[in-house]
Amino acid sequence: MSDQNEMVNKGDRNKIYFLIVVILALLGTNAYLYFKDRHQSQRFVTVNTEKDRLKLEVEKIEAELDKVNALNVTLTDKLQQEQKLAREKIAELKQALQNGKLTHGDLANAQKEVKELREFVKNYNDEIIRLEKENTSLRTERDSLKEFAYTATQKARDLEKKNTELSEKVKTGAALKAGNVAVIAYKVKNSGKNVEVTRASTAKKLSVTFNIVSNQLALKDYHKIYLRVFDPAGNLIADGDNLFDADGEQMQYSSSTSISYNDDNTSYTMDWINPNSFIKGVYSVILYSDGYTMGKATIALR
Repeated sequence: MSDQNEMVNKGDRNKIYFLIVVILALLGTNAYLYFKDRHQSQRFVTVNTEKDRLKLEVEKIEAELDKVNALNVTLTDKLQQEQKLAREKIAELKQALQNGKLTHGDLANAQKEVKELREFVKNYNDEIIRLEKENTSLRTERDSLKEFAYTATQKARDLEKKNTELSEKVKTGAALKAGNVAVIAYKVKNSGKNVEVTRASTAKKLSVTFNIVSNQLALKDYHKIYLRVFDPAGNLIADGDNLFDADGEQMQYSSSTSISYNDDNTSYTMDWINPNSFIKGVYSVILYSDGYTMGKATIALR
């Protein structure tokens, strides 16, 4: 009986041992699965965190590229091509990071490309800044040249104005001036003889005598002399086709002649035959030469 009980107790103990082994195996399996799941979870979190960090880095690089372009610098063909390639790479990385799962290998490649992009943008930024400084220097030089050109142009205009004024003064100073201007009325007999008169009813022509004031600036040559005659009412007696320029405007003249000026105090005479009849009153005559007024005189007819 004792032997039988001992056999039963030994069988129970074997079962207990087996159960303990099973329990330990289950606990080991659960522990393995727990740690494996935890490791995978940590790995997933790590991958997602790195993915988000790279995504943010790419966006920062793109923003930096946009900021550099805002400088509005004219890019060389090389820089334009490099920027195009960089933007294409940024677009590819953003698309890859927005897609589903990434392996550690994918992340490693992405990290490498982001690093290369960061280095490119830095060099690109340095080149743009260099170009901006160069452009600023060129703009400053251009503005200086423009200012110099404006100043030179202004000086040239001022000089031209002064030369014109001086030329005008010389021209005015060289113009002939009449002295001792006198007017005599004549009637003309059938024989052709001129007889001085003072009555309007008998007068036929006016004779204007004058000499030229000595002028060392005046050209010793032939000069055109123009005569304008005004009746007592102030009306000019002239042919509408007889035109000349004087005192800055175009005028009609009553008669004209040419004289030879030699600065020798020569006396000159201009005759003007009235195409109409003389009337009582004061007639005025004005002489012009070289574009300026030479002298004036009047005569009263009874």
